[in-house]
Amino acid sequence: MDSEWRKSTRSGSNGACVEARHVGNTIQVRDSTNRSGPTLNFDGRAWLAFLSSLK
Repeated sequence: MDSEWRKSTRSGSNGACVEARHVGNTIQVRDSTNRSGPTLNFDGRAWLAFLSSLK
């Protein structure tokens, strides 16, 4: 299980970005400026669909 939060390599230096981590079968995403705030949770299929929609 990889539970380390990671930022995109394309994130700017202003700190306003999102972070993601893999926990079990779930991908969690959070706002890096509000680390104690809510997270979005995706299963594998939903995460792949989300990434596809960004391209």
